Amino acid sequence: MTTTLDGKRAAILASDGFEQAELIVPLQVLRSAGVDVEIISLKRGPIKGFNHLDPGEEVVADLALSEADADDYDARVLPGGANNPDRLRIEKSALDFVRAFMEAGKPTAVICHAPWILINAGLAKGRTLTSYKTIHTDLVNAGATVVDQEVVVDGNLITSRDPNDLPAFCAALVKQIGEGPSAPA
Repeated sequence: MTTTLDGKRAAILASDGFEQAELIVPLQVLRSAGVDVEIISLKRGPIKGFNHLDPGEEVVADLALSEADADDYDARVLPGGANNPDRLRIEKSALDFVRAFMEAGKPTAVICHAPWILINAGLAKGRTLTSYKTIHTDLVNAGATVVDQEVVVDGNLITSRDPNDLPAFCAALVKQIGEGPSAPA
């Protein structure tokens, strides 16, 4: 990757049950572009990934969500998997963290089932996005316009469907980090 984003910082918010590739690939792409990336979870320490339904590897959360401040980061990634966003969407601190990024116009990259978090945070209404096919109806019911594309950029919100879309997802994220915040959502 030729884009250099030295000095930029990104947060990946995840919990147990994250989709392995949807955390690892953006982590590697961002780090290779010079971004300092921290993994944030409900608690510090190991969290368990999955490859769809098969257990995956653990990664170590650098910070507990209670220690994280959205102002410290230039971008945020929400990986999917079904269990990860299902856990996070009921945590007030996770919803507040997500809202802070969106309100500041900072790039927010959301993939697979993670738009569930946007729904619970009240951030899906009026947005155009994509997601894993099983949550399209949830998004429509929340007032979003859902399209079936590998990546959708709506202001500072970047969404993709599944691990097959990671190249386009990561490219859109790197581009947006390089451009900086947009008008607040």
